[in-house]
Amino acid sequence: MPAPALIAIVGLGNPGPEYERTRHNAGFWFADAVAERWRGSFRTESKFFGQLARVRIEGSEVLLLKPSTFMNRSGQAVQALMQFYKLTPAELLVAHDELDLPAGEMRLKLGGGHGGHNGLRDIHKPLGDGYRRLRIGIGHPGDKNLVLNYVLGRPSKADEDAIHQGMARAADALPVWLGQSWDKALQQLHSRDAGHGKAE
Repeated sequence: MPAPALIAIVGLGNPGPEYERTRHNAGFWFADAVAERWRGSFRTESKFFGQLARVRIEGSEVLLLKPSTFMNRSGQAVQALMQFYKLTPAELLVAHDELDLPAGEMRLKLGGGHGGHNGLRDIHKPLGDGYRRLRIGIGHPGDKNLVLNYVLGRPSKADEDAIHQGMARAADALPVWLGQSWDKALQQLHSRDAGHGKAE
């Protein structure tokens, strides 16, 4: 199966230095990690309401977007990018923080609900649910009443290290997706991730 000529990876987060190291910005961390590995650099693109970088992976051009809207307006940036480049939902990967996975555990997923995540909820409005996701485990505080402060707080050093190690494994799966297939990328990431925390 030939690699798509163009895909978009959107990392979700909130703009501004006060949010930079918070768990809710894990999607931004992944976009930064991909840009660094494949030597891309971000620049502000007002028409996409965010910062955009371009890299090439396995013959595919990959657009990396970090929306500068706040999390609950992420759909505005994603829709603008998708319309401009005429991308389908299947050519979009959204990287986001995931409360329901232990810190550092990564899961690829195609389609499904938004799970109460405000960024995904807003992307669902213009696109529906047929896009791909990278679920970045950040752990759960144990009580739903603590979730807001938890996601807007900074992880421990151990959790932050685990998350960045997980992102490296997720980045390893991108050439497999683009050079071979989505299913092989999913299999590789999930089999490697099983040794780094609890399996689902």
